[in-house]
Amino acid sequence: MPLPTCPVRPLVLPVALLLATALMTAGLTGCSALSPFNTCEDTAARLRDLRSQSILNSTPGGTTAPEGFDSVDSRCIDDTGDAWLYAARVYVFPGSRQEVVDFYRTTAQADGWHLQLDPSDRDTPETTAGLCFTKGGDGEALLLTVQFTTARELKVEYGYDAGPEFDSGSGFEIEVGSETDGAKTGCFD
Repeated sequence: MPLPTCPVRPLVLPVALLLATALMTAGLTGCSALSPFNTCEDTAARLRDLRSQSILNSTPGGTTAPEGFDSVDSRCIDDTGDAWLYAARVYVFPGSRQEVVDFYRTTAQADGWHLQLDPSDRDTPETTAGLCFTKGGDGEALLLTVQFTTARELKVEYGYDAGPEFDSGSGFEIEVGSETDGAKTGCFD
């Protein structure tokens, strides 16, 4: 006995309704077929602006740049779904981490940067956690971080074999970062 055949027409309406519902839901939730994320496209001018930030070359007296880190490293990173721009320098200071913290607290704030404190971790000293500052409004917002580093961390992150300068003093990295469109971003968002 042959199986009863079902006309194709009755399936068209439920499929069309399901598709319409999915599209409407996507529209109402803000989702779309277009990527909501920023990319690295057309970011050369913004990268130049980051590289030119004077704070990247402001250092406590006696600070040196390790061999191979004698210039600003700047890039657009687009591997997390949303692009991020940065310009960074690595330095070694022969003194203490506290002296580095004190220098950047004063110098950055004098240059219009605003220190941000981590609301969830106020007990970690800045000599361990580093510093984070913000500057500018929406469309021109910047983020500045000062993080301490070691010879081992440089080896892992950059494949760099640090010289003896890391044996006596404080290694640190200073970075100015930004969303590709300059949108406001916070240190601890």
